[in-house]
Amino acid sequence: MERNGKRTILIDLSDRLSNKTSEYELNPHRITYLDHAAGVELGEKALGLGKEYWPDQVAWAVEEVTLSTHSGTHIDAPLHYGPMSGGKPARTIDQVPLHWCYGDGVLLDITHKKVGEGISAEDIQAELERIRYEIKPYDIVLIHTGASKYFGTPHYAFKKSGLVKNATEWLVNQGIKLIGIDAWGLDRPLNIMAEEAKEGKVQFWESHLFGREKEYCQIEKLCNLDQIPKPYGFKVSAFPINIENASAGWSRVVAIFEEEID
Repeated sequence: MERNGKRTILIDLSDRLSNKTSEYELNPHRITYLDHAAGVELGEKALGLGKEYWPDQVAWAVEEVTLSTHSGTHIDAPLHYGPMSGGKPARTIDQVPLHWCYGDGVLLDITHKKVGEGISAEDIQAELERIRYEIKPYDIVLIHTGASKYFGTPHYAFKKSGLVKNATEWLVNQGIKLIGIDAWGLDRPLNIMAEEAKEGKVQFWESHLFGREKEYCQIEKLCNLDQIPKPYGFKVSAFPINIENASAGWSRVVAIFEEEID
């Protein structure tokens, strides 16, 4: 796209909601499609306007969607992690400052980690050193694990690596308020953490639970991180839908590249 002397590239990082994939979701959703003929029936019921009032005798199309605030690509608010964050009532998604959700993007390639493995602070630091980038406050950090290739397949939520607590803690301590990942969740797979928790090895949901100590948000179920051509030098827009008192909100997340046209 070229406008006003600038070339802009937009990369959609958002998953697509579909009835085809609902059965594989831990938070299932349902989309009911009401076509243009159904729109005539709705118009007649609500307004007394039959099909003779509509060009070609068809009216509007409408969809009815039943879903969780954690369905599809979404942003978790601090409330999701617990009732308190940093000693204060945890913010809901409608209370999250918008400036947290737009800023410089940083892409970290952690695709070498296998399913079930933890991504540590040392892993994050090593990747930053490799790409020669120094984290600054309010950067939006995108963790590329490669897990999005499993979206829409059975048990995809468990086919992933994930951040351990010290990785999340280190990023938040650098001033990061929004961390994104191309997987079902930020932590390691729920089934693996559950077994290890029962054996007394780990704190279940450790990365999420760090949000009770210091507030931050996370984007889950990102896609197309492999299409981002460079690890930094781009913006990320990730504004959540404004839902009162909610623990999360859906977001159309976009990576934005701009350059001057010679």
